[in-house]
Amino acid sequence: MKVAVAADHAGFEYKEKAKEYLKSKGYEVIDFGTNSTDRVDYPDFGHAAAEAIANGEAERGVFVCGSGIGIAIVANRHRGIRAVDATSEEMAKLSREHNDANVLAFGERLISWDEAKKIIDVFFGTPFEGGRHIGRVEKIDTF
Repeated sequence: MKVAVAADHAGFEYKEKAKEYLKSKGYEVIDFGTNSTDRVDYPDFGHAAAEAIANGEAERGVFVCGSGIGIAIVANRHRGIRAVDATSEEMAKLSREHNDANVLAFGERLISWDEAKKIIDVFFGTPFEGGRHIGRVEKIDTF
């Protein structure tokens, strides 16, 4: 599976850690930046990575900013993207089971790296349940 990763300056360190962690699990990672802790604007990187998922270049994404909120909002502006700003393993699990989320966002300033790894594992290890959720997910993209 190809995974797009993206971050702003406030999420750079966790993006780098997530990139290596995902590679260690056998995922192919495409890095959309940023490439340092120098101040940048999260939409620049979130849009590029979300577009790569939307056009099929990658299947899922891990996006990081200070809170996870801004970069998740950016991702969700793209048709076919269902990004969740998960602050817990349960949120990651439910987002996959019920919403078929394809982008995991989180905030480097809000969770520990150990918790982030657990959230990543749950997000990538949880299948979409389908069933009654299919019709709901199909109603998400309205434009």
